[in-house]
Amino acid sequence: MKRIYSFYSLLLIGALWGCASKQESGTASNVPADSTQTDASVVPVRLASVQQVMRAEPVVASGLVSSSEEARLSFKVGGIINKLYVEEGQSVRKGQLLATLNLTEIDAQVTQAQLAQEKAERDLGRVEKLYADTAATLEQLQNATTGSNVAKQNLTIAQFNRGYAQIRASVDGTVTRKLVNEGEFVAAGAGVYLLSGNRRSDWVVRVGISDKDWARLKLGDRASIHLDAYPDRTLTGTISELAQAADPMNKLYEIEIRLAGNGVKLAPGLFAKVTLTPALQRTYSLVPIEAIVEGNGKEGFVYVLESDRRHIRKQPIQIGYISGESVLLTGGIDAGSQLVTSGSAYLTESSLVAVK
Repeated sequence: MKRIYSFYSLLLIGALWGCASKQESGTASNVPADSTQTDASVVPVRLASVQQVMRAEPVVASGLVSSSEEARLSFKVGGIINKLYVEEGQSVRKGQLLATLNLTEIDAQVTQAQLAQEKAERDLGRVEKLYADTAATLEQLQNATTGSNVAKQNLTIAQFNRGYAQIRASVDGTVTRKLVNEGEFVAAGAGVYLLSGNRRSDWVVRVGISDKDWARLKLGDRASIHLDAYPDRTLTGTISELAQAADPMNKLYEIEIRLAGNGVKLAPGLFAKVTLTPALQRTYSLVPIEAIVEGNGKEGFVYVLESDRRHIRKQPIQIGYISGESVLLTGGIDAGSQLVTSGSAYLTESSLVAVK
């Protein structure tokens, strides 16, 4: 009897176990096959379309404000400085006497040239009389004539040098620097004063640019100028000069921007940051700045949405320049492409995305 009860107990336990297994199997069979991809592996993203625009890439450079009539004044001949009549910062008028040399040596040279000319003229007069009496040859007459002419030219040179043993202002302006003091010896051509014109229409900014930027600019192109002295003002100007050769020291091409009448007080040496706008335009692809990943100089990457709107690919691009919140690309992407702008930090090329 006990054996019969034990047998029935085992049958009941087996039936219960089988029902539980079927229920678990049925539950598993109801799970969709694609649910193995969990929601945690799908990255939500936002997109932006690539647009094409026509822009002129600006040229940014820095330089100093100066006068277009800036001059480095010097003596034509060397000597001892006798008198300096103006100091730094003083305003002067065109033609005003600024400095003189000690004339002792220079006057002696003029006197010497005068005496040499007088002697040459006397010699010429004697030879002419002798030639008339056939006591002198034609060659002697020609030599005496040449000697007289040479003496006259030497006197002209001495008198000319004496006239430039003084310095006069070349323009109406301001003495920005005095380079020497009274009693010093200066060589011919050595700087004594730096003079800047002070007319409102003569202020310029000189900057150096690379050969690549130089090739895109031309006379008359517009410029925006920001001065540290006036941080809240934007001045305007145009390119008035383009150097035709690079500076041998820094290999840059100097350009001159003439400032328009901006109604502000200017002085030589003010630091200026210049943004030049070339007239020549080109086509760029415009994308939001947040779409760029792994940027390095002029190169970078973006994530482009594939046609199935679930997958992405990593696309290399060439960066032109940044304009505000946008980046202008010179290549690597087609107009109308959909770029990931939000969520790109969490993406890899194997990621699945969900467009918000």
